Amino acid sequence: MRISVVDVGSNTVRLVVSDADGGVPLPVHTAKWRLRLSEHVRPGSDIPEDDIERLVLAVTEASRTATRWGAAGPLAFATAVVRSAPNRLEVLRTIRSRTGVNLCTLPGELEAELTFLGARRWMGWRSGPLALLDIGGGSLEIAFGRGRLPDFVASLPLGAGRLTHEFFPADDPPTWEQVRALRRKVRHQLRDVTARIRWEGPRTAVATSRTFQQLGRLCGAAPGRHGPFVERQLRRADLRLAVDRLAALSAAERARLPGISAPRAAQSLAGAVVGHTAMKLTGLNAVTVCPWAIREGVLLRHIEDGPAWWAEVNRLDESPAAPEPLPLRIATVSH
Repeated sequence: MRISVVDVGSNTVRLVVSDADGGVPLPVHTAKWRLRLSEHVRPGSDIPEDDIERLVLAVTEASRTATRWGAAGPLAFATAVVRSAPNRLEVLRTIRSRTGVNLCTLPGELEAELTFLGARRWMGWRSGPLALLDIGGGSLEIAFGRGRLPDFVASLPLGAGRLTHEFFPADDPPTWEQVRALRRKVRHQLRDVTARIRWEGPRTAVATSRTFQQLGRLCGAAPGRHGPFVERQLRRADLRLAVDRLAALSAAERARLPGISAPRAAQSLAGAVVGHTAMKLTGLNAVTVCPWAIREGVLLRHIEDGPAWWAEVNRLDESPAAPEPLPLRIATVSH
């Protein structure tokens, strides 16, 4: 049996086709379409018609590719860039009517829960109480738990793309005062949830997302070509030095650094500030950069719990509007 997932993120549309036999999602094909929605869509603004059209084309091609690889209709979801758009329902209806793909949006708390599941399965039970950090383009997800699913999750509007738009709209590189203002905001919004993580005292901490992968590479972790099974650590002290290094460079100059891709160079500084501040406030000296994240979590949940849970996720989009993330959204997860 093959299952496919389509992930509409802030920068790319990604497709993963996996074999699901044996209960483990083993990828057989991946593809991506770079749309860079975060460069065209301000946080909380409508997604323009031209970008909706590009989304339709990318989702159409992703669905066709999944079919060619022997997978049924994809489990398709969009994260913060679509979730926070006032014309979210219009976007979803257009994609559904023109592609046949039932694209839905995931609440930030559910993103955290699914990402935690992916990380838990990758790290295994020996990792014990587990803390998770995940930096996206529009939001930051944090989770903690002792079991298969997290005991609590939090979603905050601290995505690397969102903060770049807010704090570094024109100056390249930004001023040190802009960087300090960003750090103050991040520290303020993280204060409550990071206190909870410190109190829990996790045995293991993991970081997921392309932002953390690229920051890990910048700070000395093995490159991607060495494969997913090489352990990659990101130390807080190294990330602190990376913040200063990135802040002194323009986006074009950052793109020449190890691990920093050109499409993400502009938002790499904001991602580094969020990552370092989160690690400092939670008392984490190092995190393991985990290759499994939300896409694997969706696949695992589908394999382990069956298709009914995905039908429930799709019903979440029946509400008339998706609210902007609150300064702190934290939820205890009911299993």
